[in-house]
Amino acid sequence: MTERDAEGKALDLRLTRVIRNMVKELFGSLERDIDSYGLSMETFQILEFLYNKGPQPIQKISDTFSIPSGSITYVVDKLEKKGFVERLPIQGDRRKTNVTLTGEGRSYFDNIFPKHVQTISDNLSFATDEEKLELIHVLKKIGYGIKNRDCNAKHDGSDSF
Repeated sequence: MTERDAEGKALDLRLTRVIRNMVKELFGSLERDIDSYGLSMETFQILEFLYNKGPQPIQKISDTFSIPSGSITYVVDKLEKKGFVERLPIQGDRRKTNVTLTGEGRSYFDNIFPKHVQTISDNLSFATDEEKLELIHVLKKIGYGIKNRDCNAKHDGSDSF
């Protein structure tokens, strides 16, 4: 290994540690913010999804957040008991239901969502808009590169076992 290769690998390790630590701090702050509203991350994500996307089939919510079907029923039941969501039958298919925010759920989220967005903005205020755009570009480049490489590795025809 050349000195340049060693320096590159050391830089990769440093970058990985910096990203990990930043993500830990950022998401720790966001989890504390969500906890302050008496919600779990899972329930907040579901409420935000319904708030921004409108009524959704339970299966779509389950698939979007990788929540097993038994667990999603439990989570929706809890939100329904709080009065935040309700189930509505899907016309033409009595076996399926949409989950939608109730008036109370929408009002609650109208109150907390702008505060949460402000927390996100406060957390990211240490970078300029230009730096944020560059970071989005670089992180996407790395993410898509990993995804494509891993996808190609799975389909290269070799037996990995």
